[in-house]
Amino acid sequence: MKLNSDDQSLAESKILLLYILNKVGKPIAHNQLLELVTSISDMNYFYFEQFLLDLLEDNYILKYNQEDLEIYEVTDEGKKAINLTIGIIPGILKLQVDSKFKENLENIKDKFSISAEYTPISEKEFWVRCKVIENNKAVFDLQANAGSKEQAKKIVENWNNNATEIYPKMLENLIGKE
Repeated sequence: MKLNSDDQSLAESKILLLYILNKVGKPIAHNQLLELVTSISDMNYFYFEQFLLDLLEDNYILKYNQEDLEIYEVTDEGKKAINLTIGIIPGILKLQVDSKFKENLENIKDKFSISAEYTPISEKEFWVRCKVIENNKAVFDLQANAGSKEQAKKIVENWNNNATEIYPKMLENLIGKE
């Protein structure tokens, strides 16, 4: 995407971002939105962030924090703006977005439903957090200490690769046998 001072290109890109966010139909996390937009269009990260800020300033989108995530959704003003300006987006670009949208959104939802990260507490101690997220809410959130960076990395990697097997077993163990 090559942008210059061409007001038409800037407006088109903002409308496209707003159109994609509206098409999601519900609140979405920042990383999910970024991945969705960049998988559908050739917008780079810096333009994405600038357009997001512009849309926030114009009150076309709303940002809030939920479960340590930045969440975005379209406001009523944003929906009105889309209806008034949808014609700015070239038909071929809108068709591309519409055709790529559903598949890419599902892949991104799957990818972001499981997450794990570690944070150093000291040189020999790390805080590990493993989560299962559904509809932008943590339904499972496990926090533990690891005795080394290697151990923390292994926990994160194991969770990211095997959470679909680990999570049900952990729930079963927590519930106990009847």
